[in-house]
Amino acid sequence: MKLYTFFRSSASYRVRIALNLKGLSYEQAPIHLRRGGGEQLTAAYRAINPQALVPALEDDGRILTQSLAIVEYLEDKYPNPPLLPKDPADKAIIRGMALVIACEVHPIQNLRVLNYVKATFNQTDEQVNQWAQHWIDLGLAALQEMIVAQPKRGKFCFGDAPTLADICLIPQLGNARRYGCDLSKYPTILEIEKHCNALPAFANAAPEKQPDAE
Repeated sequence: MKLYTFFRSSASYRVRIALNLKGLSYEQAPIHLRRGGGEQLTAAYRAINPQALVPALEDDGRILTQSLAIVEYLEDKYPNPPLLPKDPADKAIIRGMALVIACEVHPIQNLRVLNYVKATFNQTDEQVNQWAQHWIDLGLAALQEMIVAQPKRGKFCFGDAPTLADICLIPQLGNARRYGCDLSKYPTILEIEKHCNALPAFANAAPEKQPDAE
C-alpha cells in the first residue's frame, strides 16, 4: 500500500492512525501542500486524485480517496481489530461523532478554505484564526456532549477501545491547538486524547513523527 500524505494534514493523520491500528505496513508518498504553490496541484498528482487533496491510498492497483472512505475500506478488508461495532445503533452513534469533525468542522477550516476566505475577503491572519476557532469550538462542544450522553462511556469516545470517532478526534485537536483554541473547556475530550496518545498506533501517526515533518 502507498499513502499519499502530508504530515500536517489531519485527514492524512486519520488514515495513518487507522493503518497503524490495523497493523498494516505502507509506503508514504509525501505531497507538500505549500511548497511550490502546493504539490497537490500538479498535473501528476491530479491524475491520482482529481480533487487535489490528500490523502489518497493506492492498494491492489486502485486509488482510493477521502479519508473516511479509506478508513471504512480498511475496516471492510481488515476487520480486526474493529473500528466500528456490529450493533447498528452503536455504529451510527460512532459515525455521527466522526462526521461532526469530518463533515461539519474540518472542511470549513481547511487550508484551501482559509486561503480563499483570507484572499477574497481581505482578512488578516488573526481574523482567519478566529474563523477557524469558531467552527472548531462549535464542533468540539457538541462532540463532548455527545460523548458524555452516549450509554457506553469508557476511556475512548465510545467504550474502551478506539473507534472511527477517536481517529477523527485526535487530528482535529492538533488543528485546534494550531489555531489557538482553548481546549481546557473540553476535559472529557482531553482525557480521551491521553488514552489515545498512550497507544503506539496514535503516537506513531502524529505529524511530528512523519518522515516529511518540518
